[in-house]
Amino acid sequence: MGQRKATIKRKTTETQVEVSVNLDGTGSTRISTGVGFLDHMLDHLGTHSLTDLIVKGSGDLHVDDHHTTEDVAICLGEALAEALGDKAGIYRYGSASAPMEETLAEVAVDLSGRAAVIFNVKFTGDKIGTFDTQLIEEFLRRLAAVAGMNLHVNVAYGSNDHHIAEAIFKAFAQALRRAKQIDPDRAGQIPSTKGAL
Repeated sequence: MGQRKATIKRKTTETQVEVSVNLDGTGSTRISTGVGFLDHMLDHLGTHSLTDLIVKGSGDLHVDDHHTTEDVAICLGEALAEALGDKAGIYRYGSASAPMEETLAEVAVDLSGRAAVIFNVKFTGDKIGTFDTQLIEEFLRRLAAVAGMNLHVNVAYGSNDHHIAEAIFKAFAQALRRAKQIDPDRAGQIPSTKGAL
């Protein structure tokens, strides 16, 4: 089995982003996007999914955080898709629950090649610090679309928006960790009755 790594670069008039992933890493992260809260969430994603993750980005933050957040999601989605390759031998599915004090987030992932997102989350406010809470959903939708991922996010309860967002990313990371993991019983087979994902 080859190395499951990828590096994606994206440059537009709005942003410049580079993302590198190693799916078989130890959870080492180096994140610098200029968007502090996004960096914090990406650190959780890499650490708890055991994916080495390097993200370097700059963008038109004088406008807002939207373009940088979106383009990081696009690059990360492309990197995950490239690193997964034909997905031979992976578990494909993963799900996890993550508590964060008063909040519980539940996330399920299917690395099917088909994008679908269910986002059942209610934030209590519009901002976490200076970060727009709506960008959490925007990030995950863009990532899933580009990576070809089914992603279901449910938060039944929680009152602190920081805790809600952090629980989502920790649960997503744990679900992704399982889904990308090599299944020793699958012996390199594609995890689908179609023979391809």
